Amino acid sequence: MSSELERLKIVIVGHVDHGKSTLIGRLFFDTNSFPEGKVESIRKACEAEGMDFEYSFLLDALLEEQEQNITIDTTQIQFQTPKRKYVIIDAPGHKEFLKNMITGAASADAAILLIDAKEGVQEQSRRHGFLLSLLGVKQVIVAVNKMDLVGFDQARFAAIVEEYREFLAKLNVVPSHFIPISARHGHNIVAPSADLPWHTGLSVLQALDSFAPPASASGLPLRFSVQDVYRFDERRIIAGRIETGRLRVGDELIFWPDRKRSRVKSIEWWGATEPRQEVEAGFSTAITLEEQIFVERGQVASHRSEGPAEGREIRARLFWLHETPLELNQSYTLRLAAQSVSAQVTKIERVIDSSTLDVAALAGTEVKKNEVAEVVLRTRKPLAFDNSDRITETGRFVLLQGKGSRIGGGGIIYGANYPTTPADADAVKSDNITWVEGEVTKELRDRHFGHQGAVVWFTGLSGSGKSTLASRLERALFQSGIGATILDGDNLRHGLCSNLGFSDEDRVENIRRAGEAAKLIADAGLVVITSLISPFRADRKRVRDICREEGVPFLEVYLDVPLEVCEARDVKGLYKKARAGEIKKFTGIDSPYEAPEAPDLVIKTAEISQEEALALLLERVRRLADPGQTLIPPGEGI
Repeated sequence: MSSELERLKIVIVGHVDHGKSTLIGRLFFDTNSFPEGKVESIRKACEAEGMDFEYSFLLDALLEEQEQNITIDTTQIQFQTPKRKYVIIDAPGHKEFLKNMITGAASADAAILLIDAKEGVQEQSRRHGFLLSLLGVKQVIVAVNKMDLVGFDQARFAAIVEEYREFLAKLNVVPSHFIPISARHGHNIVAPSADLPWHTGLSVLQALDSFAPPASASGLPLRFSVQDVYRFDERRIIAGRIETGRLRVGDELIFWPDRKRSRVKSIEWWGATEPRQEVEAGFSTAITLEEQIFVERGQVASHRSEGPAEGREIRARLFWLHETPLELNQSYTLRLAAQSVSAQVTKIERVIDSSTLDVAALAGTEVKKNEVAEVVLRTRKPLAFDNSDRITETGRFVLLQGKGSRIGGGGIIYGANYPTTPADADAVKSDNITWVEGEVTKELRDRHFGHQGAVVWFTGLSGSGKSTLASRLERALFQSGIGATILDGDNLRHGLCSNLGFSDEDRVENIRRAGEAAKLIADAGLVVITSLISPFRADRKRVRDICREEGVPFLEVYLDVPLEVCEARDVKGLYKKARAGEIKKFTGIDSPYEAPEAPDLVIKTAEISQEEALALLLERVRRLADPGQTLIPPGEGI
């Protein structure tokens, strides 16, 4: 139960052999921060090998690392100046260890980007700059090392500064300091060096001390990440970490994503001599609740007025590290705080080369090693999260590749939709309502039926041919071995929607219910064919979003038929009654119909035969029901 609020966490990154371990060793040596005897033991080891004292050996504890001259492990070590304490995260620069850099840089308050004066800006230098931008590290020092090897040449330093500053500017990264140094010889590490008289700026330690202290996470909205639940006598102890905010006895908490509520009865503190009333960000603790609600590992507790976003779909910027490319619709494990859920990438919006910042691809199907992508992720279960620029601790995640625990990539979340009012946190009306997952997964159903469920949404005026085509499509799919069913608007009005009228509000609710029902049936493995006028674009988009959130393929089919043709086909006489004023709010007469702007398929039944229309439908729906088919954005066809 310790806090790191009084420390500034620094990540040091750079291309392999640019001198990170030597720089860190020098910082510790010059601040006398090593344990007693450590420096002397390394000095004797170097003398025994007949070599000069090597500062990097102060960190490279493993003989294997010394032989390879590559820092393999990510270590966290501490030193201090008279002003403050520091934690240095030694993030490796070798390509094979980039995943360790993501782990190391994820919680850094500041960074030192190291560049070899002789070799200049390298691919890894640019990639590390991109990663720091991605992870939101704002306080940055660029240290140009090994200046002694270029004769302390001011022009060489200026050229590197100009090149790297121009690259970082494209990432909106503005370094606080560019500093010429020689880590091996101690130039500009603690104090300005006489060998670099043309440099009028600060030394590395002076620059670090000039950085602002980390903002207190205690002032942010509460995020209590549940790590486990224990039973002691009759008490249930909920253990976890206060990522941000403050938690007090008596606070009402909402546990996301279930949204169950209870008040804090006590704060449990190991070895405490008296009851604790409050705990703040950075501490691990345990609590008991007044009401014994069901809470489990991974849930995130907040105060009622400032809850996280929740859902099964997130938009993210992701850096991929695995040899095997990230692919659409493949299963990965997403870990965020203590949450661990199965997830798929449903859309790759664009892929960016992290070295050149060029857009490598738009709307691609894979992300290769060391590429950055903007993606849409869908999780198997609801997730509680935040935008990374709002709350870092619950806005970053990693994806695990395959069934093991190898990190495939890491990313940050943006575009989250938050509850807009405290009442939104109470949207679940009962604490006893939870989503029930059966034992038969979607993958098992797809394999069993030989196809996946989907929603085919017919829309168009009354008389456009929706019901006729829906019936013929259902029969044709059934005959071809694809399970299908019709969800007809009139049938819904007899049962599920029998309490609704035809006001604009009731029409909206009618379509919402139809969409939810269609999604549930499609999730069970059937192709659902809806036959509803559904006159408003916003309602149809809402149904598409309902299906997309659950990973259900959706096809909007617009039957584009002129009003006069529909009236001529009017076997029920509905248009005639509407013209006579006997039916109010009839779509096309005294209630508007908003034609789709980007439907997936347009069929003009006044211009083609039913057989031609059916052939068009069958071709697309069969592909839609293919288990390998991905989700379809509106207007992009299938």
